Amino acid sequence: MRVVSLLPSATEMVHFAGAGDTLVGVTHECDYPPGVAGLPHLTSSLIDGENMSSAEIDAAVGQRLTDEDSIYALDVDLLDQLSPDLVVTQGLCEVCSVSLNLVERVAAGLKVQPDIFSTDPTSLREVFDDTIEVGELVGKGDETRRKVAGLEKRLARVEKATYGLDRPSVGCIEWLDPPFSAGHWVPEMVRLAGGEELFAAAGERSTRLTWEEILEADPDVLVLMPCGFDTERALQEAQALPELPGWSESSAVKSGRVWVVDANSYFSRPAPRLVEGVEILARILHPDVLPGGLEPQTATQLAHLSV
Repeated sequence: MRVVSLLPSATEMVHFAGAGDTLVGVTHECDYPPGVAGLPHLTSSLIDGENMSSAEIDAAVGQRLTDEDSIYALDVDLLDQLSPDLVVTQGLCEVCSVSLNLVERVAAGLKVQPDIFSTDPTSLREVFDDTIEVGELVGKGDETRRKVAGLEKRLARVEKATYGLDRPSVGCIEWLDPPFSAGHWVPEMVRLAGGEELFAAAGERSTRLTWEEILEADPDVLVLMPCGFDTERALQEAQALPELPGWSESSAVKSGRVWVVDANSYFSRPAPRLVEGVEILARILHPDVLPGGLEPQTATQLAHLSV
């Protein structure tokens, strides 16, 4: 079995299934588990987001998708050389990876045509189901089902620990400039952690907001989770927020409940580590009633935004 992953979350799923040794190629964004970045890279970004602000990235993505229909390049020659049996990709978000249409067109022209599996979850259940499907495809179905059952037990433990507690209103923000709601699986994560998400319902797509309407809704807790950013980068982008009109008067700011998290690892990617994201949220929302046995969070996972 030779597997190519065109999505960081798919790379995580393959490793979670115990089949990391089947991977022969990944994306330039695959960074977990450690060591996977050393595999051949089949993609590259057409936007230099490292040296751009959130607003500049948003504008560049919009322009690129309008002009070229993709913000990523795919190394077709390398894909042909690697001769994979299976390519795992997605069709949910055109900003997250090479488009599914492009992958299908390219695969049809390869000397050996691989199977293509598209993982397109919008809920935690669908993330688990896709993980099991990937496990089946790489010959690790039974092992993967056992591991997913362990994830489900962790979620049940968090839900039990927060049951009956006061549920703070929460604003999870997926992009900061312009702001976007955090949709898909994030509202479900908030519910399991003992909160009520204000700006999206479970399964809904992320939508564009304004900071005026966010501050007017006045959530008890603000969780800043810009897609694809780790804690350090997100914290850097958030430094401009205290200059917003009305920021200092919002409930979350006045009570010191504005948090920055590692979205890239625990919230943006539909992969098994979303369970750890739920545990992180539980500690943010209910710091005095921590689910028993949860590992202490580290500075790489979340940080308090000083205001």
